[in-house]
Amino acid sequence: MAAPVSETLDPDDWQALRAQGHRMLDDILDYAEHIRERPVWQSIPDEIRAQFRQTLPVGPSDLATVHQQFMDNILPYSVGNSHPGFMGWVHGGGNPVGTLAEMLAAGLNANLGGRDHMPIEVEKQLTRWVASLFDFPDSASGLFVTGTSMANFIAVLVARAQALGNSVRLQGVAASGSRLVAYTSAGAHACIAQAMDMAGLGTDALRIIPMNSNFEMDTALLQAAIQADRAAGMKPFFIAGTAGSVDVGAIDNLTALADIAKQEQLWFHIDGAFGALAILAPDIAPRLQGIQRADSIAFDFHKWLQVPYDAGFILVRDSAAHYATFATPASYLRREAKGLAAGSPWPCDFGPDLSRGFRALKTWFTIQVYGAERLGRMIAHTCALGQYMKAAILAHPQLELLAPVALNIVCFRYRCENPDDINARIVVALQESGISAPSTNIVNQQLAIRAAIVNHRTCAEDIDTLISATVAIGDKLSKQDDTHHDK
Repeated sequence: MAAPVSETLDPDDWQALRAQGHRMLDDILDYAEHIRERPVWQSIPDEIRAQFRQTLPVGPSDLATVHQQFMDNILPYSVGNSHPGFMGWVHGGGNPVGTLAEMLAAGLNANLGGRDHMPIEVEKQLTRWVASLFDFPDSASGLFVTGTSMANFIAVLVARAQALGNSVRLQGVAASGSRLVAYTSAGAHACIAQAMDMAGLGTDALRIIPMNSNFEMDTALLQAAIQADRAAGMKPFFIAGTAGSVDVGAIDNLTALADIAKQEQLWFHIDGAFGALAILAPDIAPRLQGIQRADSIAFDFHKWLQVPYDAGFILVRDSAAHYATFATPASYLRREAKGLAAGSPWPCDFGPDLSRGFRALKTWFTIQVYGAERLGRMIAHTCALGQYMKAAILAHPQLELLAPVALNIVCFRYRCENPDDINARIVVALQESGISAPSTNIVNQQLAIRAAIVNHRTCAEDIDTLISATVAIGDKLSKQDDTHHDK
């Protein structure tokens, strides 16, 4: 039989690929260096969108041509979170070191599901680093995931197994005869309810506890809900505290929640999607007191730490409980004492993914190159900008603050008649202008302009720009409305 003809994807001309690769790297670094010269966001023209309705390519295309399509038709129309004027949602701005590290990870093409290789040791080192940050034991387990939504789901599954026993993995929830119930704040992220849904427990089993005036979970109402559920024959098993709420950046009273969880023998989880990493900022860290007592913490390196997307993480105090929730014996995952199949347990024993990218490398590079101290100062700076913006709003007669500024999220509005309508239109106008990109939020039944100051590139000038543009657009829209009503 004749040998088959080679069909490798490697280039015939490595030097030409190398030259084109350098151009691509220069272009994306130029993008970051000159990001302020671009609009924050711009709407996608119909003719550009139409180009992405093309049929599946059958033949090859020139790499330089495809790269130019990226530069012309994709890069200008991204969501804009790398821009310092992006304040709409809690998105990190990325960083150039992480960009380079992501290139290395892609070239290495390591699968971090398992086996004995150095990339897994990098992920283990990251786990030890964050365990030490939160005063977790060295034996704690951790896992990189897509984001905090997946991390929260993993925490619910581990807590479910702890409450019902690992037989739940074989027999399912119904066989236990117990009705598990969990608790979180009305300000918690919707992914907590989604985790309950995906875990087979149902969103009705999640008790939404009202907040106090500081937008923190009301602990007295939490205790009352737990007692009521026990009296009704339910089985409380899980409390999800919030460190940095998505709406206003509030931090629950984590010490009080830890006390309740200990007293009631419940799993204490913290959704710290962006707020948990405030532990790096000495002036903010004391407000996270109690986080060290959690059974598990979910957070994102791709938010406040500015690691390029995606880099979520789940940290679990009891690694044995974590392992027992996911480990699966299979012949094709056989472990050995030596060789490539050594190194057990593997990351796939702590989560649902067998195929996993090298997310740890860009995080490792970011922490190594910038250092924990500088990263902490950057986090503190975004909170200082939040206070700067709060002061500017309080000093302006046309603006009104709608929520306390706990960290780096500011909710405010332009004062006018029909404020919900006008402020919604202000936000759209700001976004379409390319000047600044806040979002909207509902605070105490009022529509707010929401500025989430997460990007390390954002400075006081960007805050001033948002404030002045908000007032200018608000004045214009109010006059238009007045003229329309006069007619």
